[in-house]
Amino acid sequence: MTGDNHISGGEQRDVIQAQSIGSVTFGGERAGPQRQRYLQDPDRWPRARDWDALTAGAHRARPGEDGSKLPPYVARDVDEELRERIREAAEEGGLVLVVGDSTAGKTRATFEAVRDLLPEYRVLAPPVGARLRPAPEVLEGCGGLRCVVWLDDLEQYLGPEGLEPEVLAEFVRLRVPVVATMRLKPYETFSAGEDDGADAVGAAQSWAGLGARVLRMAEVVDLERLWSEGELSRAGDSDDSRIADAVAHHGTYGIAEYMAAGPVLLREWQRARRACGHARGAALVTAAVDLSRAGLRGPYSRGLLVEVHERCLADAGGSVLRPEGIEEAFAWASRVRLGVTSPLVPVREGWWSAFDYLVDGAEAAVPEWVRETALAHAFHDNERAGVATSAYRAGVFHVAEAGVRPLADKGNRQATFNLAVLLDRSGRAEEAEALYRQAHEKGHPGGTINLAILLNQTDRTEEAETLYRQAHEKGHLDATINLANLLAKTGRAEEAELLYRQAHEKGHLNAAYNLALLLSHTDRTEEAEALYRHAHNGGELNATHNLANLLSEADRTEEAEALYRHAHENGHLNATFNLANLLNRLGRTEEAETLYRHGHDHGDLSATNNLAVLLSKTNRTEEAEALCRHAHNKGHPNATRNLALLLDRTGRPEEAEAIRSEAAAGNTPD
Repeated sequence: MTGDNHISGGEQRDVIQAQSIGSVTFGGERAGPQRQRYLQDPDRWPRARDWDALTAGAHRARPGEDGSKLPPYVARDVDEELRERIREAAEEGGLVLVVGDSTAGKTRATFEAVRDLLPEYRVLAPPVGARLRPAPEVLEGCGGLRCVVWLDDLEQYLGPEGLEPEVLAEFVRLRVPVVATMRLKPYETFSAGEDDGADAVGAAQSWAGLGARVLRMAEVVDLERLWSEGELSRAGDSDDSRIADAVAHHGTYGIAEYMAAGPVLLREWQRARRACGHARGAALVTAAVDLSRAGLRGPYSRGLLVEVHERCLADAGGSVLRPEGIEEAFAWASRVRLGVTSPLVPVREGWWSAFDYLVDGAEAAVPEWVRETALAHAFHDNERAGVATSAYRAGVFHVAEAGVRPLADKGNRQATFNLAVLLDRSGRAEEAEALYRQAHEKGHPGGTINLAILLNQTDRTEEAETLYRQAHEKGHLDATINLANLLAKTGRAEEAELLYRQAHEKGHLNAAYNLALLLSHTDRTEEAEALYRHAHNGGELNATHNLANLLSEADRTEEAEALYRHAHENGHLNATFNLANLLNRLGRTEEAETLYRHGHDHGDLSATNNLAVLLSKTNRTEEAEALCRHAHNKGHPNATRNLALLLDRTGRPEEAEAIRSEAAAGNTPD
């Protein structure tokens, strides 16, 4: 190929980025206010200064030489940030949420902060499953009682009558701090309603996970599993033998998880599943772990574990493993290791939960039959919703639909919305539209916005605009963004800009990105750059990519390359393509080839075309032709043109003419 070859794009740009829709809580009609047992005597709630870390939910460690149940606290790097957030919540109200892996030390760090900062506060720690809706009213009637609400493992409280957004808002109104912990995997599941594979072109609808609105209201503090050098140094200064042993032997594990025996139990369970000796015990643990991962909150009855473990055992090899008897299996699974904990944790007589470290450490996909079994044993609406949400995230849509449809049939507007999202994603657009309309008519903002999105995508823009405006006027920023997108697309740039600015001023990253895009198209590059940087700093990869484009056009090549690399390393294919183009222009063709191949392997036809051009220039004609044909057959016009040029150059003019005639008949512009 010669200089007439057509390289695909100097750059690939993103178009307007829309916003996915809010979150949801499942449940039926609410009962009238009742005084729950845990609320009956506030004077008996413990003061934080007298509270116990194990009662708060901290993991056990092996007993100390002095008989102590927990080692001394080693200061963590996040302590200052965590204390500041709790201090602010104590003054103004709010939810402080510490997120991290199982046994990372979340509960202990949070407990120490609450006890140090709020020693005189009463601690309200509701039992799992308790109704939280009456709690604010009870606190309001307590005559200025200073109280902190403690929710260890927050995911267990995110459901009907649990920590709903309205309940949290009441705590905030009363300036009652809510302090919670949450494992990283449940946090990702519950908060994942923002972008279920949405691209930058239009808002793909998002399943609104349980409690997503609550999590968006939280001040989140992340606690790393692996300890920093500073934390290790502080641990090394301790004279506690348990801490000293952990510092000396923790290897690739965090100090807290080593002391909680997590890695030991995980390895023992994994070995037992593969070898003779405790195959049935390992299957019992697998049953509890997979039920938890399927979204069914424990504890689990002995009968359910026995039922599920039989198939787990059969799937693992059954009688070939020569499993032990059932009583021996329960004894093995419930035996305490290292004086700390057991794989199956007894909750009450005949009821068990899995050690949460094993739940987080499991890697194999949850079998569909386990999800179906979990749904069959989900007796409450929030349990059904939890199983449905887990199934949806895993792409097991028939279980998700079976879980959420009965809730929608009860008239729950939020379940109706989730069912609509599921049907929409499954390609059942007519059913989805009908359900979005039901959710909209019941006042669900997500139903309104997603109905508008669907109408917009099917060219019913007038009705879509009306719905966007309704939701925008009620203060829903997602509607503001999508209304601005529609206005920009239909040539009403001034009004679109005004709306983007309103949403940007309220902290909406997509608004900053889309406003920057609009400004860059009207040559206001300086302000566009500032907005792209703002969105990039907030983690918006499309902004990173477009900022790199802007800098590349201004010949600020070094910074553009760094930004392209950042976006590429985080999976942004357009950035990969443009980074390859940049390197190719700079003569770094080996790197460019590697990146083009990466794009080609991930289905980017422009990368395929440009790779073919590069190979042709280095006389690798056979592979170049194969790549051109691949992209041509997929309808890429530049590849069609380049294939015809290559055929001309290799002495096959008749075949080249046939390619050109085919392209002309198809009205390909080139």
